[in-house]
Amino acid sequence: MRYLLDALYLLLLLLICPWLIYKALTVGKYRRGLAAKLLGLPRSALSLAAMPRVWFHGVSVGEIHLLRQVIAAFRQRHPEWQCVVSTTTDTGFDEARKRFPDLPIIYYPFDFSWAVRRTICAIQPLLIVLTESEMWPNYLLAASSAKVPVALINGRMSPRSFRRYQKLRPLVRWLLRHLDLIAVQTQEYAESLCDLGADAATVHVTGNVKYDGVTSRRDNAQTNQFRELFNVHDSDVVWVCGSTQAPEEEIALQIYRRLQPQARLRLFLVPRQKERFEEVANLLESSGLPYVRRSNLTAPLSDRESVVLVDTIGELGAVWGLADIAFVGGSLDGRRGGQNMIEPAAYGAAVVWGPHVWNFRDTVQRLLAKDAAVQVADAAALGMTVQGLVQDRAERERLGAAAQRFVLQQQGATQRTIDLLDDLLPAQREQAAA
Repeated sequence: MRYLLDALYLLLLLLICPWLIYKALTVGKYRRGLAAKLLGLPRSALSLAAMPRVWFHGVSVGEIHLLRQVIAAFRQRHPEWQCVVSTTTDTGFDEARKRFPDLPIIYYPFDFSWAVRRTICAIQPLLIVLTESEMWPNYLLAASSAKVPVALINGRMSPRSFRRYQKLRPLVRWLLRHLDLIAVQTQEYAESLCDLGADAATVHVTGNVKYDGVTSRRDNAQTNQFRELFNVHDSDVVWVCGSTQAPEEEIALQIYRRLQPQARLRLFLVPRQKERFEEVANLLESSGLPYVRRSNLTAPLSDRESVVLVDTIGELGAVWGLADIAFVGGSLDGRRGGQNMIEPAAYGAAVVWGPHVWNFRDTVQRLLAKDAAVQVADAAALGMTVQGLVQDRAERERLGAAAQRFVLQQQGATQRTIDLLDDLLPAQREQAAA
C-alpha cells in the first residue's frame, strides 16, 4: 500500500510543483524545512536526552496553542519523559519555538513512506499524539510497524468533513482503526467517528481542550502591554475583528466608517494569515482612513482614531482581551467554517460571528443556547448588531458575562485527556496486557 501512496503523492507533487515554486518565490512559503519534510529527519538533526519520548503534533498556530496546556500537564505528571513537538506550517513552527523554547521543535514530514519512517526512527517515540484531525496513511503505517501507539486528541468532525469522509469510508475506516485512542470534544463527534468505522472502544468524549487554555483575566501582562501600546482608554468601545478572511476586513471598514463618528469606537483588524497582511494594508490605504500597522509601533500610538492592523502572528489571544465587541472571522465568507470564538468569550467580550461556523458547531450551539453570543446572517446584519452593541453598554456587558461564565464551566478536558494518554504509556500497556 505504501508504494501506491508514494506514487500518488509524487504525481500530485509534480502537478502542483509550478504553484509551489511560484509561492516560494513570491511570498517565501514552503522553503523552510523542505529537506526534512521531503526526506525525513536524520538522527543527527536532533539532540535528544536518554529518556522516553512522546511526540506531539499540531498542524499550525491554533493546534500549537491547544498543545500548550496538554504538554504542560503531561510534563508535570511525567517529568521523566521528553516531549518532541512537530508542526506543518512556518507560522506554527515559529509559534512552537516561542511556546516551547526548551523542547525540540521539528517540521512534520510529508507522507512519503521514507520520510515518515526516517523521522520516527530519528525520534524513537514511545507514544505519538496528534491533534484534532491529522491522519495520514503512511505515517500511521510507519507508527504501526514501529509498534508506537498513536492517539488523536481534541478530535472533531464537522458536518462538511463527515460528508466528505463518507465518500471515502473504507480508507477512513482503515485510518481510524490504526488509532489507539480517539479523544473527541463531543458525543456527536464520537458518534460520527464510530459511524465512519472507528472502534468504539478507542473513542472517548473528553470535552474541548481549548476551553482550558484560554485566559479570562483582562489584566494579564500581554494584554496590558497592548492596552498601553495602542493607547486604549476606558471610555473607548473597542471592536476587534480577529482571524478575518476576505471580504470581512472590507465589510468591517464600511461599518466602522459609518459608526465611528457616533461613538468612541476603535477598530482592530487581525487577518487570519500573514500572507494577507499586505493585502489588508493596501485595503486600508485605499480606504482613506488613518491606520497603523502593529509591526511598526515601537511607542504608544498617538493618533487614537487610527485603525490598528495587527500584522503579527500569535498575538490575537492577548488582543482579544481589549475587545468590548469581538467579531470572529472566517464566518461570513462561506469557505472557512469559522474560527475559534472561545478566546474572546473567555475574556467576557460581546462575541459576534456570521452564518458559517461549522468548525465550532458545538460551541456555537451552546453559546447561543445560553444567550451568550450573537450570530448574524450577513454583512448588513453584522452592521446592525455592532451598531446596537456600540450604543448599548449594558447589553455588551450582559453578553460578555454570560459568555465568560459558560467558558469557565466547560474546563477540565486537559486532565481527562492526560488520564487517557497515561493508559498508552508502556508500563500501563504492559500491565493491561498481563
